[in-house]
Amino acid sequence: MIKNKMKLLLSAGLIFIFALGLFAFQGQIAAQDNSITLGYVDWACAEAKTYVVQAVLEEEMGYNVELTMVDAGPVYASLSTGDIDAFLASWLPVTHHHYVEQYQNEIIKTGLNYTGARIGLVVPEYVDVDHIEELNEYADQFDNRIVGIDPGAGIMEATYEAIDHYDLDFNLIESSGPAMTASLSEAIENEEWIAVTGWEPHWKFAEFDLKFIEDPDNIYGEIERVYSFTRQGLSSDHPEVVNFLHDFRMNSEQLGSVMGWIAEDMDPEDAARQYIDENQEQVSDWITPYTVSD
Repeated sequence: MIKNKMKLLLSAGLIFIFALGLFAFQGQIAAQDNSITLGYVDWACAEAKTYVVQAVLEEEMGYNVELTMVDAGPVYASLSTGDIDAFLASWLPVTHHHYVEQYQNEIIKTGLNYTGARIGLVVPEYVDVDHIEELNEYADQFDNRIVGIDPGAGIMEATYEAIDHYDLDFNLIESSGPAMTASLSEAIENEEWIAVTGWEPHWKFAEFDLKFIEDPDNIYGEIERVYSFTRQGLSSDHPEVVNFLHDFRMNSEQLGSVMGWIAEDMDPEDAARQYIDENQEQVSDWITPYTVSD
């Protein structure tokens, strides 16, 4: 009798331990399933949008979100291999066409999030140049240079093409988005001539009096749209996330407010949370469920 009781107690104990282990394992799986990785490039508009999406996913939808900042080429490669789940700054039909074409079988165009985007060469308003063909006449005043951003960006490829197409006597300086705007700010403070690779939306157009140089042969393309792309299978793993990204969009004023707060040294997470706190009706529209498939 005692032996039987001991066997029963031992069996019960083992079942209890097994159940605890199974519960912990299931909890670990659930935690892993509740994680989303967003990739972004160090551009003001991409940063602002990505932090807003992170805030919505975490504050409104209960996800754990990791952000990964890389250059444009690696972000598409990581999306294609599933190392990141989504990228919110794909400029089409020109700027990122070659990346989308390269990975078209591995990535999913999920939603249009911004319209009216534009890239090109940008100068301060006081610079007496309006057409790209005029640049060579004033090359010395620009120190024969155009200040660019990270080398993998589509705007850099377009600028190398423009230099060749228009036979410009200029060197394209590789840097980063923040470094470019710092150079622009310093030049304007000293009323110096400077040409930079520029794009809209960007907070610099609210901060400074700037203009795009006309590009008659459309090397930089026409007005563009910005899309969210996701990895293959995300709609099966997290359909509610894909639903949200399909509906997520911001206009120039909305995105500009977040970019402006960040440019004024507000922490990006705080800026994003402030935006969603002040725009709950819009957030509610973004996360209204419906069905999307790959």
